Amino acid sequence: MHDIDCLVIGAGVVGLAAARALALACREVVIAEAAEGIGTQTSARNSEVIHAGIYYPPGSLKARVCVEGRKRLYVYLRERGLPHKACGKLIVATSASQKPALETIMARAQASGVETLRWLDAGEAKAMEPEVRCEIALLSPDTGVVDSHALMLSLLGECEAAGGSLALNTPIAGWRREADGFSVDFGGEDPATYSVKTIVNSAGHGAPRLLRTLDGFPPEHIPKQSFAKGNYFALLGKQPFSHLVYPVPEAAGLGIHATIDMGGRVKFGPDVEWVDDDQDLVVDPQRADKFYAAIRTYWPALSDGALVADYAGIRPKLHGPTEPMPDFRIDGPEVHGVAGLVNLLGIESPGLTSSLAIADLVVERLAAR
Repeated sequence: MHDIDCLVIGAGVVGLAAARALALACREVVIAEAAEGIGTQTSARNSEVIHAGIYYPPGSLKARVCVEGRKRLYVYLRERGLPHKACGKLIVATSASQKPALETIMARAQASGVETLRWLDAGEAKAMEPEVRCEIALLSPDTGVVDSHALMLSLLGECEAAGGSLALNTPIAGWRREADGFSVDFGGEDPATYSVKTIVNSAGHGAPRLLRTLDGFPPEHIPKQSFAKGNYFALLGKQPFSHLVYPVPEAAGLGIHATIDMGGRVKFGPDVEWVDDDQDLVVDPQRADKFYAAIRTYWPALSDGALVADYAGIRPKLHGPTEPMPDFRIDGPEVHGVAGLVNLLGIESPGLTSSLAIADLVVERLAAR
């Protein structure tokens, strides 16, 4: 017998969704979170966008879980009355030379089963968003925004209602493989060691680091880790948009775009700032110059002094600045050979949108044991 049947490490939105799914599948679940609250890292420091699933290579895990996750997330939010808004977004080409990039997005969307994307000429785009300047645009009506904190509280509540429990301020101080499971040292104010049958490593930025501390874990299955800081600036004054507005994507992100929170406030970001670790979450006000230049390509009327530094988040990247963006990794024993362990690696955007679909795959990986 084990002290803990299933341990989920990390109480971000994906970890909470996995814990909920496991608890509903009649597993005894404990969530260990090093911080003093749930979702304090990536899950609390993003654009809170519900993505349609249009950017990712068809057939990739990222495309599949985003499309499925988006459908399920909207149902989940509606059924529980959680704050969200299917406001739609415009992806804008500000010159004719950018149209091929939009054509690629359209082709990928259709190949991934997203059939609602449609073209807008400059006049149609201006009719929807009078402040936006573009040559041509794509409208994604399935894109929206969500109150991520309300979502996480709901996932946690349903996990606890099904018998799961949450331990905050509980970092993993060490862990070892045993004959039939793991021995895990829990830190915090009341350190203790417990035997654990199965583990879901959903530690976000800390997931690869955690794997490096597990003796005997195959090193070839520990990915190289990089950190891309995304800075956000808030907009002062009158709010100009009723839809999200995105430029053509860039190499490591979706470009400095305009999003709208549940209160109707417009913010811009994230940009991509490669950093050495995940600790620096302060926005440098001097980065505003880059934001003004990028935003004015599609919103020329942005006035000087209208942007104020807001917040930053760190994407848990598995690639560096000059490398192609890899797929999500949901590595179970069939990949790394360690029974009872599922690693969630590189779950950045669209992780929030995909969370319910990722959770089901976690349950399947552990059930295969």
